[in-house]
Amino acid sequence: MKSSKKMWDLLEDIAAGSFLSVGIAFVFYGVLMRYVFNEPKAWVEEIANYTLVWGALLGVSVALRNNHHIQVDILYDKLPRRMQRLVDLFANLMGILFSIFFMYYGYVLVAKRYTSGMVSMDVGIPMWMVYLILPISGIMLLLRFIEKFVQAVRGEKIVNTVDMVEISEEKENAPHGTHAI
Repeated sequence: MKSSKKMWDLLEDIAAGSFLSVGIAFVFYGVLMRYVFNEPKAWVEEIANYTLVWGALLGVSVALRNNHHIQVDILYDKLPRRMQRLVDLFANLMGILFSIFFMYYGYVLVAKRYTSGMVSMDVGIPMWMVYLILPISGIMLLLRFIEKFVQAVRGEKIVNTVDMVEISEEKENAPHGTHAI
C-alpha cells in the first residue's frame, strides 16, 4: 500500500511539474522569438496557456496532499482536539462534494466540446482535449479529499508532509546533536 501511494505521489509530482516546466519553457521561447528575433509565434502563447493550466490543475491535488492550500487557522488552533477533528471531517466532506461537482461538470463540458467539434484558434487542438484536465483533476482532488477524510475519521493529525523530516536514531543520539553529523 505504501509503495503504491509513493508511486501515486511521484506520478502527481512528475505530471504537475512537467506541465508547468514545459509551459514556462514555451513562455520563454515566445518571449525570445518576439523580442530577440522579432518573429512572434502565435501558437506558442496558446500552447503555453494550456500547459500552464494543466500543470496548475494537476498541482491542486499535490498542494492538498501537502496541506499547502490557504488556511485560516487562528481559531482552529485554539479549538480542543475533538472540535478540530469535527472541523476536519466537515471540511473534507465539503471538499469531497466540491470535487464530485467539479469532476461531473468538467465531464459535461468535455462531452459538449467533443460533440461540437470545437478546436482551438491557432493550433487546431480539439477543445475537448484541453478541457479534459477538469475531470482528471477533479478525480485526483477527490482521491486526496477522501484520503484526508479517512485520516480525520481515524483521528490522525493532518500534518504538512513536506515539512516533515525523518531523523534517524543515530543522528538523534549523536554526541553534539543532529547538526554534528
